[in-house]
Amino acid sequence: MPAGAVTAAPAGTRGYVFAGLRLLTGFVFLWAFLDKTFGFGYATPSGKGWIEGGSPTRGFLGAVAVGPMESVFHDWAGAAWADWLFMLGLLGIAIALLAGIGLWLAAAAGSVMMALMWAAEWPPARHLSDGSPSMSTNPFVDYHLIYAVVLVALAAAGAGATWGLGRAWARLPVVDRNRWLL
Repeated sequence: MPAGAVTAAPAGTRGYVFAGLRLLTGFVFLWAFLDKTFGFGYATPSGKGWIEGGSPTRGFLGAVAVGPMESVFHDWAGAAWADWLFMLGLLGIAIALLAGIGLWLAAAAGSVMMALMWAAEWPPARHLSDGSPSMSTNPFVDYHLIYAVVLVALAAAGAGATWGLGRAWARLPVVDRNRWLL
């Protein structure tokens, strides 16, 4: 083989890499759900979990200080419908990723969620509404966009087939008739 030539990873290796990425990404969504539900003291302070009367959206959306949707996000902050949709989204995406099923649906829902969170942080802004520096390190790409692309890549790669229930899920009659459920 010539020097500098790149060879493709064996199919099994690719499957394991995508499965590992799927599981790690699933845990990101699961942890966000658990921390916001129970207030473990990471992103959600102890005593402020959803089960203790805290709002999973009030802190993040209420603190939006930049971007064209600033007032919309402030209106949504703490609304019961927003809390429920956000938490069900986190849990549904986590379950789909961890089980390796419904990856296209998880990719679509997760990409919408990540796009909204990207808009809430509005990386293109160099200054916040009050004029202070936004501390944005990149005017376009941030971790929300990376997660959205990862979700789509996992679905496109069929990452649920390795270390997941993806193959069995795909054989279900309802999934076979409705391919969007893959």
